[in-house]
Amino acid sequence: MSNVDISIVIPVFNEADIITKSLPEIKKYVKDTGLSYEIIVIDDGSNDGTWDVLHKISLKNPELRAIKLSRNFGKESAMSAGLEHASGNAVLIMDGDLQHPPDIIPDMIRSWKENGFDIVEAVKAERGNEHLSSKIGAKLFYWLMKRLTEFDLDNSSDFKLLDRKVVDAHNRLPESSRFFRGIVSWLGFKKAQIPFSVKERISGKSRWPVLRLIRLAIHASTAFSSVPLHIITVLGLITFGVSVILGMQTLYMKFSGTAVSGFTTVILLLLSIGSVLMISIGIIGIYISRIFEEVKGRPRFIIEDVIHLKGNDP
Repeated sequence: MSNVDISIVIPVFNEADIITKSLPEIKKYVKDTGLSYEIIVIDDGSNDGTWDVLHKISLKNPELRAIKLSRNFGKESAMSAGLEHASGNAVLIMDGDLQHPPDIIPDMIRSWKENGFDIVEAVKAERGNEHLSSKIGAKLFYWLMKRLTEFDLDNSSDFKLLDRKVVDAHNRLPESSRFFRGIVSWLGFKKAQIPFSVKERISGKSRWPVLRLIRLAIHASTAFSSVPLHIITVLGLITFGVSVILGMQTLYMKFSGTAVSGFTTVILLLLSIGSVLMISIGIIGIYISRIFEEVKGRPRFIIEDVIHLKGNDP
């Protein structure tokens, strides 16, 4: 597999109507840099004809490589597939709906090539026309991640340029369940940030409903921190402290002859202790499920087909 200067990795899912418009736009800004490049599109199990569209596009774009996954493995797995198959001295990851503006690609490449940064992160200066609930949810998510992991991911995105040594370090990590933004922060290396404003999708709607965002928050926090497990200990200590206080009060009332029926207190104690136990079991269950997924050792993705007209193996 011959090296190129820049690999552009674009994960897509059901983007048949978008990629015909976005790929030429992305290609224009990459081509203007004067560097050799390849564009790798990862079809994450689309069922709307995206793969057929990529076939047609590839006939006129020999620099395009397309990889079709056997089903929808999720964006994290699709990005991992792209990183593992990219041959560039640097790899730039971005969305294919133009919400990640391609006009800042030259600036990102310049920060890497001329200024020597190993990681160039595009951070959201403006989040665009998001619903208020989404903005509040994002703030809570980044606040939670900073408290749990000590990594500041505020307004971060998957729109990043990684030097080859960073890509190689990422690909060597053994875990199957990944959170790309967190891993890049954990890896270290010399970083630069470039602000951007989130653009409107050129068509379609966002595929990040609230429940999916909540699942991402749980996945990210448990992937990079054991703090939730320690919270169980804190809850146990708080419950024990309350029990001691109530026990002392009960003994005092008994020996002073003022004891009365404690039905309400007993019910409240049962409810509070039961809630703490259920929350604790739930947190432990999440970590056990992560261990279960890791020990199975299944691959993060399975490739069904590849488009590469240059004839090289992917």
